[in-house]
Amino acid sequence: MDLPAHARAVLGGPDFIARRVAGSQSDPQQRWLLGRPREVRRSFLHDVVEEGGDQERWMLLQDETVCRSYVDEVLSLETVPDRQSIWLLRQPRGVRESYVRDVLSA
Repeated sequence: MDLPAHARAVLGGPDFIARRVAGSQSDPQQRWLLGRPREVRRSFLHDVVEEGGDQERWMLLQDETVCRSYVDEVLSLETVPDRQSIWLLRQPRGVRESYVRDVLSA
């Protein structure tokens, strides 16, 4: 994923800056990510943006609070919610890890 330098700075920056930028975003995914704690944003920046990792894999390996907030703030609000993604993100971490291992990494 290619991001301009200012976007990288916001993702890795202090919470108050990211939250302020989040409020101006119309895209629910961007607004959601910018509303997460700095540790989560930095993980996304490192794993997905800098290392070229898969966004789905990254999300599935997050803790339950992060997964549930994505379901509540992004997926559930879509015109046609992605029921499969909602179901998968609501599973316990062990189930999500096995999906990553046995399906995404197979």
